Amino acid sequence: MLDFLNDLIGGKILIAVLIPLGLIFTLWSRGVQFRLFGSMFSVLGQGFQHETDQPSSFQALALSVAGRVGGGNIAGVAAALALGGPGAIFWMWVVGLVGMATSFFECTIAQLYKQKEPNGDFRGGPAYYIKHGLGKKLGKGAPVMGFVYSLLLLVTFGFAFICFQSFATTSSIDSAFGAPRIGSGIVLALLISVVIFGGVRRIASVAEVIVPVMAVFYALLGAFVLLTHLPQIPGAFMEIVTSAFGLNEAVSGGMGAAIMMGVNRGLFSNEAGLGSAPNVAAAAYVEHPAQQGMVQSLSVFIDTIIMCTCTALIIILSSQSYLGVSDDAQGVLTQLALADHVGVWAEYFIAVALFLFAFSSIMYSYYLGENAVDYYIPDNKLAVMIYRAVVIGFVLLGATIQLADVLSFTDITMGLLALVNLLAVALLFPIGLRIMRDFDEQRKAGVKVPVFDVEKFDDLDLDKAAWQLTEREGVEIDRS
Repeated sequence: MLDFLNDLIGGKILIAVLIPLGLIFTLWSRGVQFRLFGSMFSVLGQGFQHETDQPSSFQALALSVAGRVGGGNIAGVAAALALGGPGAIFWMWVVGLVGMATSFFECTIAQLYKQKEPNGDFRGGPAYYIKHGLGKKLGKGAPVMGFVYSLLLLVTFGFAFICFQSFATTSSIDSAFGAPRIGSGIVLALLISVVIFGGVRRIASVAEVIVPVMAVFYALLGAFVLLTHLPQIPGAFMEIVTSAFGLNEAVSGGMGAAIMMGVNRGLFSNEAGLGSAPNVAAAAYVEHPAQQGMVQSLSVFIDTIIMCTCTALIIILSSQSYLGVSDDAQGVLTQLALADHVGVWAEYFIAVALFLFAFSSIMYSYYLGENAVDYYIPDNKLAVMIYRAVVIGFVLLGATIQLADVLSFTDITMGLLALVNLLAVALLFPIGLRIMRDFDEQRKAGVKVPVFDVEKFDDLDLDKAAWQLTEREGVEIDRS
């Protein structure tokens, strides 16, 4: 039954919705992810200068990259290669490139409809833009849709993804050091406890340090492998492209298997359209909603085009056989491939790197689950404390189960989560275009840091208190 539902949702419906919708967003926005690509880095630079207590755009990027760059880039890419062949990587690229536009709009809309909590924190995401953005259009259907999304978010990220990250980490440590999975699971659970009991601000602060370090070191190691195999790289890319269109018969299922695994693993890795990143995007302080859309679009690029490609080439260029390998072998395939290139020490490096990847990813998944809990029971400290204890339990559970058990269930809930969110983003797309054009017009008029004037959007159900921006040194906020 699980296989049938997974094939129906992930192999047919999601493919028919995800890529075409991303192409529509790209065309109608005049390629927003490409024409604003250079500006994404300047927005990040502005994030270093913010002087508020809320997470900055850089911290939001770090936290979202923490979720996107993790087990999905290591064990997830290995699974895509094993089940879909090299062609799956091509379709991961497609999902990533069009997903940059999808991520821009879902995160821009999330910023637009964010709510300010009594303690001064911002909270938002699909459940909130469904409630406040689609309330007039859907009537009583909006709260139901928001309820369904939050439930799927809680199950997928708050529980299942945490199990997956724990599995990937403990398997990697077991392979490298021979340490029992349950032992490393207990250590991971203790470290996670220290962070998540400090709330979102501590999570953002920790992610701000860990994520750049681990991502840069992993990218540098990958770059070293690629530089030492330059003559083989064109052949590897050719293998990826030919397999993507069923020209390589080594993979059972050919083109269909490549597309299905590319879309599934691509969405699992970069989460564009899934609605997860908007929860984090809404928590950040920015002067204009489009700024956070740009930053999160960049996050998709970092994840899919850089990190996933790096992992895929490391495996393809190694002597390791990856087609049809078992579930257990998929979990350590990247380690073994990297050890082929640079020596046995790389297996230990990946184990440590994956531990840090999973550590930050679990923090990210926890925050998404907390967002869902808060949506159901607003400002209830007891409910949040109970949820934190449950998360620790799922970290320990992930150290004892098998990969297939997690992925089969997660793929189904992830597909449903994406479909609900994509429907909401499609319905709110005209509003997203209005925000993008407001940003474009200010930039065209010579405004270096466009500022969102909530009074110009009185027709929308926005929390005006969330847009009472504080002036920052060097930035003039002109509301005239």
